[in-house]
Amino acid sequence: MKLVKENQYTHGNTQTTGIILVNLGTPDKPTTSAVRKYLAEFLSDQRVVEIPRVLWFIILHFFILPFRPRQTAKKYRTIWTEGGSPLRVNTKNLAVAIAKSLRKTTKSPLIVDYAMRYGKPSFDSVIAQQKKKNVKNVLVVPLYPQYSSSTTGSVFDAISQAFRKMRNIPNIRFMRSFHDHPGYIDACAAIIEQFWRENGFPSKLILSFHGVPKFSLLAGDPYHCECHKTARLIAEKLDFDDTKIIPTFQSRFGRAEWLKPYTIDVMKLLGEAKTERVDVFCPGFTSDCLETLEEIKIENKDEFLAAGGKSFNFIPCLNINDYWITGLDQIVRENIEGWVSSDYDPEKAALQAKKSKERAIELGAEI
Repeated sequence: MKLVKENQYTHGNTQTTGIILVNLGTPDKPTTSAVRKYLAEFLSDQRVVEIPRVLWFIILHFFILPFRPRQTAKKYRTIWTEGGSPLRVNTKNLAVAIAKSLRKTTKSPLIVDYAMRYGKPSFDSVIAQQKKKNVKNVLVVPLYPQYSSSTTGSVFDAISQAFRKMRNIPNIRFMRSFHDHPGYIDACAAIIEQFWRENGFPSKLILSFHGVPKFSLLAGDPYHCECHKTARLIAEKLDFDDTKIIPTFQSRFGRAEWLKPYTIDVMKLLGEAKTERVDVFCPGFTSDCLETLEEIKIENKDEFLAAGGKSFNFIPCLNINDYWITGLDQIVRENIEGWVSSDYDPEKAALQAKKSKERAIELGAEI
């Protein structure tokens, strides 16, 4: 392994803290070729698909990539915005909003960026830019509330690979999950309650999480348990009959059994039961994306209504809702404690840095 050449170390620099919000990723365009490139990277991750590599290579390159990208690109076109993919737009806006929120009370030098696990901007490129800005402390925040090997674990792999190439590694903190953090739970409940104040109460509330294969649960992955804990905590916060709240799992892929109940199956059953109104909220997604705006808001709605349901409402994800900015601000602050200070004095820090540089020169350091 060859280490990346870096700028020569210099003395007397003021330490800066970098925060990197990491989301799943998105194709650059809603085209077949762009989606194929994105899916090739995503589905080649061994944490995402845990079957023998040779067998999966054949399935991926001869049965999936030649056909699936065209169908997926068509779905992306139904949700694409002028600013691009909703996931990228929402994640970028979240980084800007959190930076603004943190700077209200944090005087220490602080940089907030966002990266995608698959696609652009890559974690490698973002951390490289932060290092050029003299970032010495890095907090990595995977925007997956519930831990799974295929999501948060994969982000850890990516940052490990990036830091393996570096000669001068910064201080690193990595957030594993925040599935039960009060800031996150409160934000989810507040967004649902706000929707109900404006639209009335539903007959049923579906809390739909992204699915994973059932074998991952049997192999020790805590995702299933963390999803159910999130659902329980949200239910406890809401002034609503918890027997009317149903946790489900969506986005099943392939023929293997995944975590149940499947959201689409529950929609059909509720429709057949002539349920008056169903509201759906997706706590596992911090930003609206293809899985929420197309799969839930369009496909699942159609399934429910076609089966006989009366009214369907999709409650938007956390995105950059003020409740979520407050919650994520709290989560981030707890994880950068000791790196930043509300009492930071730029002039004092510059003077200390100057003295440090002068002492280094006296000792013969090359600046």
